[in-house]
Amino acid sequence: MASAGRPRAPLLLGRLWGSPRGACVRVMAPPHCFALELPGCTVAHFAVGDVVPGARCDPQGLAALLGPPGRSYSLCVPGPPGGDCAARVRAARLSQRLLRQLRRDPLQRCPLRRLLCYWPGGGAGGVQHGFLLHDPSGSPDTRSALFALLGAHPEAARLGEFVGDEGRQVWQQLWELQAGAGWRQVGREPVVAAPEPALHPVVPDLASSAVFPHRGAARAVLEACTPFIPEAGAVLGLVDQCPEELQKGKFPIIAIEGLDATGKTTVTRSVAESLQAVLLKSPPACVSQWREIFDDEPTIIRRAFYSLGNYIVASEIAKESTTSPVIIDRYWHSTAAYAIAAEVSGGLQHLPPAHHPIYQWPRDLLKPDLVLLLTLSPEERMQRIEGRGLERTKEEAELETNSVFRQKVEVSYRRMENPGCCVVDASPSKEEVLQMVLSLIHNNCN
Repeated sequence: MASAGRPRAPLLLGRLWGSPRGACVRVMAPPHCFALELPGCTVAHFAVGDVVPGARCDPQGLAALLGPPGRSYSLCVPGPPGGDCAARVRAARLSQRLLRQLRRDPLQRCPLRRLLCYWPGGGAGGVQHGFLLHDPSGSPDTRSALFALLGAHPEAARLGEFVGDEGRQVWQQLWELQAGAGWRQVGREPVVAAPEPALHPVVPDLASSAVFPHRGAARAVLEACTPFIPEAGAVLGLVDQCPEELQKGKFPIIAIEGLDATGKTTVTRSVAESLQAVLLKSPPACVSQWREIFDDEPTIIRRAFYSLGNYIVASEIAKESTTSPVIIDRYWHSTAAYAIAAEVSGGLQHLPPAHHPIYQWPRDLLKPDLVLLLTLSPEERMQRIEGRGLERTKEEAELETNSVFRQKVEVSYRRMENPGCCVVDASPSKEEVLQMVLSLIHNNCN
């Protein structure tokens, strides 16, 4: 975690709630806390406004993080009230557009940080996602550029600006675009250090935005996307052809998981050949043609696509398992592990704890009889990757450069339950690994 003794960093913090457009009266809101991802995959927590239980005055530390030189700003898209799926999708797409514009001139010279706003002790639906921008020069042109950006996207509501006084106390100044009056300052409140919550603030929202607990939750997301993503309708058409209740056949179903270059492709093919099994893959070929389109969309849309891919392949699994064993190259565990690792900022200590419900298999998805997780040391895996030119998603590519992200994926895999993963050391020869896998299958599957 950052401390007061560390060098001053170009970070910022902001309040993410807003009042109705045009409001002129300051409305007191409950204290809001913020989680700010720092270099080294640590997370700092702050609060703006009324005192939060456990908050402390730390002017030196906060000034070092948020104060001059330069000037810091925050902006966000307020989260929709209630469980409106279509509104969540619109907010996510707007947030993505804002991020892309922040990375262009004239703002691309300003460092950005990931920000979460949450209520202390809040549950699902209480997290808002934001961006933290620091202008090292403190130029007034930066504020003007942000005003112009938010003016083109009025749903974003407010801009937060951070200033320090002579006593090194950090204050947040709120700016609001008011009808007929332009941008006006509507509030000024102190920033205080806040305690780290027992559970990462994004975890309660994972089931509605990244790790969907059932088919209907993921389907609702793509249904909301059909007006602007034609391929979403095509995916839903395939999903709707799949029975909601599936029964597996008499033959075993084995899912094989693993990071890139752990030998997963080789093992799945060899096992399928040895057992005279059908080899399937998730997402299946009928939807994998659209991966590039959905990989470019916000988290909630991308995760819904991959989740529904599992339900489509499940229909194939049920059919094929009536006549032969089935081997699956990745299934739900892969979808969930990458989602959890990407959405939970910070390090391993910020992941949901073992036995958390997020690690449970979806209640309506056909289960495999056995899940095998192939593992390798980071060094050996990197040796295998070099020169292979594998086709990977952005998250899979990040495994090569971000060791903490890789570790979070691996730990998430190991915490999966009902069914859990049976870990297989993939470092021996291909023949030895194949024999280990076949032995596990024979010992665990009738």
